[in-house]
Amino acid sequence: MRLYKVIHRAPIRVAKITTKRQQLRFKRAMVALKIALAQEKQETKEMLIIYRRYTQGEVSKEDLQKANAQFVDILKGLGLGVFAVLPFAPVTIPLVVKLGQWVGVDVLPSSFNISKPLKEIDQIIAQEQQKQASEKATEQSVKPNVKK
Repeated sequence: MRLYKVIHRAPIRVAKITTKRQQLRFKRAMVALKIALAQEKQETKEMLIIYRRYTQGEVSKEDLQKANAQFVDILKGLGLGVFAVLPFAPVTIPLVVKLGQWVGVDVLPSSFNISKPLKEIDQIIAQEQQKQASEKATEQSVKPNVKK
């Protein structure tokens, strides 16, 4: 009943607010994914450096354990990649993740399990928007005005 009153009073306003909320939620999810992928990339580079040093015999046991843990994360990502190829991936991947949590198996790589506060994600979004605006301004100032 309450929802009916809100929609009845201002349907256009409710639609705009809902759209903005969905856009912000999507941006937050994409920025969180970008952060997780960047972290995974950095950890993979470190893993490769450690393995290269291992072949030369210049690595400690702690570093080797860290590299092996990252290798396991890569295998987890590859395992989820199989489900991404299958039909109905938007349904099967969350189902596999939830089933893994229920059973007690960590299916996602470690960088995807870290949840940042919304304020940090919003700050990153604002920084990216400022960066895009400054790039656009410099691009417009570089273009010469050509009249035909």
